[in-house]
Amino acid sequence: MKANSHTHYAALIGLDWADKKHDVCLMLPSTGKFEYSQFAHTPEAIEDWALALHKRFPQQPISICLELKSGPIVYALLKYPWFDLYPVEPATLAKYRETFTHSGAKDDPSDAFLMVDFTRRHNDKLRLITADDEETRILLRQVEQRRLLVSEKVRLTNRITRALKDYYPQPLGWFNDIDTVMFCDFIKQWPNQSKVCRAHKSTLVKFFHEHHVRSQSRIDKRLEGIRASMPLTEDNAVIEPSQHYVLCLIEMLKRILNTISEYNQQIAERFEAHPDYEVFHSFPGAGAVYGPRLLTAMGSRRDRFESSDELVRQIGVAPVVKRSGQSTWIHWRYNCPKFVRQTFVEWANQSIHYSYWARLYYEKQQAKGKAHQTILRGLAFKWARIIFRCWKNHEPYNEARYLLALKKKGSPLVT
Repeated sequence: MKANSHTHYAALIGLDWADKKHDVCLMLPSTGKFEYSQFAHTPEAIEDWALALHKRFPQQPISICLELKSGPIVYALLKYPWFDLYPVEPATLAKYRETFTHSGAKDDPSDAFLMVDFTRRHNDKLRLITADDEETRILLRQVEQRRLLVSEKVRLTNRITRALKDYYPQPLGWFNDIDTVMFCDFIKQWPNQSKVCRAHKSTLVKFFHEHHVRSQSRIDKRLEGIRASMPLTEDNAVIEPSQHYVLCLIEMLKRILNTISEYNQQIAERFEAHPDYEVFHSFPGAGAVYGPRLLTAMGSRRDRFESSDELVRQIGVAPVVKRSGQSTWIHWRYNCPKFVRQTFVEWANQSIHYSYWARLYYEKQQAKGKAHQTILRGLAFKWARIIFRCWKNHEPYNEARYLLALKKKGSPLVT
């Protein structure tokens, strides 16, 4: 939603946030006067500041410009209906600061003033923060937190791999994946080579059966590997501390794996109960992972994006064109929500296996010598425009219908 003219606001506020305190610059449009203040980052101080402004300007809206779209101070201020919050990109404010401060000096009160000044002069460049419905916001937090847990899982598995290679590398060959509960339980029960070699065959077979491994050939291969294994080192100065370190990491990894499983269940239940489930479940390859992520990327407010062109720019799949003199070059968009762009590009890759036209597009671009990631960004761009129309119309995607539309237009994808 576009910003409105600042003239109807009782006050324009620039808020430079921090962990412990917030610097404020307040301008009165009626007089042009500036006031500076500061309040602590505590629920009580935020409440006192917000209510004092409401008492001073009763029944009048107040504009607040700040350098973030989400975070503790944003969540705190959104509950006050008399505030309209306008985020400005930190990079944008930095460039604006350089216009007036060539030395590179930075000061919190000055930044608060710059935000007010930017709002006053360029309010048409700002977008009002509009909250989605509660179900969508809960789902958004869940998919974002799940992604953080997956990243933490990767970090832990890398550290476990490096630590095992120091004294006990054999399990890395016995198991295809180490990011499983079975691998964690195996290392916990047999944390070094000498212990696993002393384990009885029936004990090992029982362990694999309890972890739902029914392939006898796979079990036999692992048993053979265990019998034939020999220690990498017998130096207790290496084995004892490394084993203790690995067991600590294994406990953390197992907890994260279980938590990711819980998130998967919660996300699936909330996604299926969402009013837009049918729309986002209909996209090829979206499934239980990318369906919720695409839904939260679009949100529940249909007025959030005015056109598909605006959407592709906001999510970062539209390229940036630069021209200078006789030169023109195109590069990928740096200033965008990275998780959202990642969602569209990763799902575009997945859609190749489920969508006829997406696969043809990929193959044709590949035949032209285009790089894999370049093709995926182009495919994500096309999918984003389709998603926009389905989302805007509350209409599930229909592959057959879209192919007919491509044929009518004479698209090379279906000729």
